[in-house]
Formats: sequence, structure tokens, C-alpha cells
Amino acid sequence: MRTLSNIFWLGTKELRSVLSDWVLLGFVIYSFSLAIISQAQSSSQELYHASIGIVDEDHSELSRRITHAFLLPYFKPPVALAQADVEHLMDVGKYTFVVDIPPNFQRDVLAGHQPEIQVNVDATAMVQAGLGSGYAEQIINTEIAQFLSHAEPVPSWPANLDIRIAFNPNLTTAWFTSVMGIIGSVTLLAIILAGAALVREREHGTMDHLLVMPLSPFEIAMSKIWANGFVIALATGLSLYLVVRLLLEVPIAGSIPLFMFGAILYLFFATAVGLFLGTVARSMPQLGLLYMLVAVPMNILSGNATPLESMPSWLAMAMQASPSTHFVSFAQAILYRGAGIEVVWPQFVAVAGIASLFLILSLLRFRSALSSAAS
Repeated sequence: MRTLSNIFWLGTKELRSVLSDWVLLGFVIYSFSLAIISQAQSSSQELYHASIGIVDEDHSELSRRITHAFLLPYFKPPVALAQADVEHLMDVGKYTFVVDIPPNFQRDVLAGHQPEIQVNVDATAMVQAGLGSGYAEQIINTEIAQFLSHAEPVPSWPANLDIRIAFNPNLTTAWFTSVMGIIGSVTLLAIILAGAALVREREHGTMDHLLVMPLSPFEIAMSKIWANGFVIALATGLSLYLVVRLLLEVPIAGSIPLFMFGAILYLFFATAVGLFLGTVARSMPQLGLLYMLVAVPMNILSGNATPLESMPSWLAMAMQASPSTHFVSFAQAILYRGAGIEVVWPQFVAVAGIASLFLILSLLRFRSALSSAAS
């Protein structure tokens, strides 16, 4: 009970230290609020309200059908343009797409010829240009096929392709990037806060005060782990509910308490990594460099941004030793697909096991660092 009491009261000291450090506190608030919003809304991977102009030189029923087929939310209402204005409007960035329907287009289609429609694309808007050009081709081909089906018999296909998209039917990028932003922030802040707590003690000279007190290295280390883990867990829960669910209106399919339980298990690993780096670094700049060498590759290769299936087999197998990989796996399963404990328990066990081993290693390193500092 004395050990638990020491860990608790030392942890409250860490909480007061974090709350008094306006830079770190502001960094935590920004990472779980504005950073999540900007990541969700600025990195859209779908076509949305693309500006489009139509040069109709045919003025036929087919050309009008093609013009009216470009609909919201993918495209803005098409604007009729003159051929002479196309080059200038594309140069000034007024339109991302301009479709030029040539004269006698309908007549040539009915005659069985293969007339061409010109689609001008402003490729400086790279994502919209790539997606929109494919959408435009599909829309135009669909309208031509439907027009011809009324003019002449079209043979039926023996099978129809029916595509059903699960868990994210509209392929909305914000549904993915917002949750992945929170997962990335958990790793980032947990390592930074735990490492900064130790470096700050050393820089301010308060570590010497702790060494002369009747405290064990285990109590000092665990107080920093639970206090900084509590800050990140609280920020994660608030961000997931207030920012993702209410503000961004991203539906959460699974149980938030189950996800938070797994996140707390992962925080033992992430804070232990920060504590380990804090024993190596002698200043905050060194801690930042060590973070870039250790945590950034671990976060990028965890499946957060790139699926493990897209990596070389040896690298995907090696990343199974990282708890961040299992953290991303069960987070996606719970929050996107509504998985329960019967599905994600292997990832929970893997995270708990690897986190325990690294926590022991970090405590041994911390004990060695304090012993050398005391001597």
C-alpha cells in the first residue's frame, strides 16, 4: 500500500507539472482537436464539387443528356462555355474539367462511327483530376450506352457486376483519416510526454530531490507512466467523442469503452518507450531526434497509412513484433467494423505481452540511469 500511495501522489505531481507546462498542454489539445479536423477535411481522396464546363457544339439530345448527367455531389452544375473561352478559363483555374462535345456527335454515334469527346483536365488539382477524369469517362460511356439502347437492341450480358462497399459505403475519406489521426496522436503524445517528463526533471534539477527521498526507481517510473498515460487516454476519449463523433459526424460502429481499454494497454508500451528514450536523451532536442528515429518509422509501418499487405513480406512479418501494428489492427476492427472482444482478443494479448516485456526493459534501464546519476 505504501508503494501504491507513493506512485499515486508522485503521479499527481506529474499531472500538475503537465498542466503547468502550457507548451505541452497546448500541443496535446491541438493534436487531438484541430490537427484531427484538418487531417480529416484537407486530405480528401474523393471527388467533391468539382467545377466543370461544357462546350456543346452538337446541340443534340445525346449531348444534352451527357451535360445533365454530371450531378452533385461529385460535380458542380455544368456551365455552358464557348470554344474560344476554354483555354483562358483553364489557364486561370476557373474550371477543373471542360468537356468538348464535337459537331454531329449524335449522328456519328447512331451511324456506328467512333467519334471522340475531348475532356480537358486541370491536373494541378491532382486527386480531383485523377478521379474526375475516370468518373467523366464512365458517365459519358453510360449515357451513350443508354441512348443507344433505345435506338437499337443491345445484347444482354450473362452476368451483372454488383459492387457493395462495406463499412464506408460512400468512400468518405474523413471516416478513415480522422480515426487514424487519433491513433497516430496517441503514439506521438505518449512517447513525447513520458520522455519529456524525465528530461524536464533532469533539466530542472528536481531529479536530485527525488533521489534523496525514500522512493524506489520503480515508483518514480510508474508514476510518470500512469500520469502521462492518463492525460493521453483522457484526450483520446474526448477527441473520439467530441471531435470525431459530434463535430465531424463520423459514425463509430463499435464499442468506444472496448477501444479505450485496448488503448490503455497500448499506452503502457508507448509511455515505456518514451521513458526509455528519456533515459538516453540529455535534452529535449535529443529526445526529438530519438523520437524521429524510433517512433516515426514504427507509426508509419504500423498499417496506419499503408496496409501491411502492401509491404514486403519480411517487413510485414517484422512489424508483428511492434504493438503499434496490433493497436492499429484492433482499433480499425472495433471502430470501423464493430468487432467485439471475441474478435480482437488476440491483438489485446499481443499488445499486453509485448508492452509488458518492454516495460520491464524500460524499468531496468531507468533503474540503471538513476543509479548512475546517484553515484
